[in-house]
Amino acid sequence: MHRTRPPTTPPLARRGLALGLIGMLSACASRPAFDPREAGLSEPISCVPYARARSGIRLQGDAWTWWDAAAGRYARGRAPRPGSVLVIDRTPRMREGHVAVVRRILGPRDIRVDHANWASGAARGRILHDQPVRDVSPWNDWSRVLVWYPPIGDFGRTAYAARGFVHPEPLYAASKLASSSSG
Repeated sequence: MHRTRPPTTPPLARRGLALGLIGMLSACASRPAFDPREAGLSEPISCVPYARARSGIRLQGDAWTWWDAAAGRYARGRAPRPGSVLVIDRTPRMREGHVAVVRRILGPRDIRVDHANWASGAARGRILHDQPVRDVSPWNDWSRVLVWYPPIGDFGRTAYAARGFVHPEPLYAASKLASSSSG
């Protein structure tokens, strides 16, 4: 009995297929490019107006207040999503707190963010793209984070308390969608 081998995909086609799948998956896990000039933003700028323009989340006030201000208005959670805003609590050295927009997720403890006004000195008020943030919380719940500090080219030594992530979906839109799809 003569057996024929099933047709195989040529190696070059397999490589192209794999690269295409990787490209599609990475597109799902990152945000599209954002040009601050198109939103009427220019440097120097603080983190709040940048995060508001970048994410579409319409909250006011110091960065540390965004978590409570989002209650009942926007979805919130402990897990990052592209486009969500990471809310970092205030500290004695950072009295207003900080917000940063999740650009992409690299793994369960590593994300990249776009944010403004993270550095000091001549870099104060600058917009930074694709900056690393690492979850260092004991329970992997993003309650403590290290943030990349460009002047030293590494994570800073301070682990910041994080409130969580404010997601750009308004709650009233989610409830309207749920009620219209259930009827």
